Parts: sequence; C-alpha cells; structure tokens
Amino acid sequence: MTAERVNPPELSPAAGFSHAVVATGSRVVFLAGQTALDVDGKVVGETLPRQFETALANLLTALRAAGGTPADLARVTVYATDVADYRAHAAELGRIWRRLAGRDYPAMAVIGAVRLWDEQALVELDGFAVLA
Repeated sequence: MTAERVNPPELSPAAGFSHAVVATGSRVVFLAGQTALDVDGKVVGETLPRQFETALANLLTALRAAGGTPADLARVTVYATDVADYRAHAAELGRIWRRLAGRDYPAMAVIGAVRLWDEQALVELDGFAVLA
C-alpha cells in the first residue's frame, strides 16, 4: 500500500493522528472493534492505558493475521467511556501507540461512549487498512 498522510497547514497541527490519509492498494481490511479481551474472553487491565495497550495489540494482531502492518492502517476510531480520562492519559497513550504501531498515524477520531459491549471495557478500537 502507499499511504499519503495529508496535514494541511490551514488546520491545527496533527499530533498523534493524520487529518487525512490517501491510501492506494488492492485490498481493504475492515477491522472489528477490539477491547482489552484476553484469549479467554475476559477484559484485562483496570486502567485506561493498560486496556488501550491490549485493545491496540488485539487490533494489530487481527491486522497482521489479514496480511497487514500498522503502516497500512488508514483509519482508526477509538471509543472511550470517559473522554476526560482519555485526554488525561493522552501522552501515555501516544507512547503506547508509537511503541506498538509506529509513527505512521492513520486518520483517527475519539468518540465518547456511555458503555461498551463488555461492561468492564473502558476503550475499544476499530478501523480499516488498505493493503498492496
């Protein structure tokens, strides 16, 4: 895949995301929402950063199983049950993202959710990737 990250100077600086991603490839992979579930289907981690790390790792595991890499991500949506908590941990979440997925940021959004499928889940990530 080729991905052009577009961050126009007329918009606020993109930090930890890209304003737009122009992706060219032959396969689109739609990634289901991933929370901090372990292999036994139990939510692990009691803090947002810990759950974010597991949810992101789960998303990347699904992506790799489909033949993709983190650089192939074109769009990721983050659903958080407490957006203020997400903002408070933004720097730590950014470090987790860079460690697991690198610095090729997809277009992203953070959406506040009253609750997620699993009551203990604090965060869920979904997205799509374009593969060559």
